[in-house]
Amino acid sequence: MSEINLTRMIDHTLLKADARKEDIVKLAEEAKSYKFASVCVNPGWVTVAHEVLKDTPEVKVCTVIGFPLGATTPETKAFETVNAIRNGAEEVDMVINIGALKDGNDELVKRDIAVVVEEARGKALTKVIIETSLLTEEEKIRACKLAVEAGADFVKTSTGFSTGGATKEDITLMRSIVGPDIGVKASGGVRSVEDALVMVGAGATRIGTSGGVAIAKGEQNISGY
Repeated sequence: MSEINLTRMIDHTLLKADARKEDIVKLAEEAKSYKFASVCVNPGWVTVAHEVLKDTPEVKVCTVIGFPLGATTPETKAFETVNAIRNGAEEVDMVINIGALKDGNDELVKRDIAVVVEEARGKALTKVIIETSLLTEEEKIRACKLAVEAGADFVKTSTGFSTGGATKEDITLMRSIVGPDIGVKASGGVRSVEDALVMVGAGATRIGTSGGVAIAKGEQNISGY
């Protein structure tokens, strides 16, 4: 496939509202089989994913916080984080308060991120979803800087539920802002080996996709997250 081990960079994702227990179990079993980096599920399914993966420590359980709009309060996001980690989450992908960023309220945005980082510290990685499709270039730069200042482990392009997903240009920009030591996650529209390699070449270190199996097999997943 490539000298790059793409499978170990994939967050195997299922965040659809109508996902059922059997779907989450299948997702986790696939992650075990292909040794993906994580499974990414909604908070209500963390315990199910954790149970399937409890004997597979190399595959983490990831969940989402303030998802998909980011418009909840910092206190709510902090509670969600504590609850998710208690249930078995080892990575949390939180959505920033996009409206606050657009208002120039950087203090709120930074606090929003920082409370999640603080609750997750030493227990789970924090990835910050900035929702690039809704931002100007200046806002993307500001969001990335605030995530770094707040102590986040990753910045992430998209929820996959807005007007667009990851682009090569956004990954390049995000990597240039956060530097070499912070992770960059590309999510939304990454459906094939070719898509994934473009993102990795631009600086992504993690790929969020529902097409993990298809990518691992070198196939295309037409309906991917």
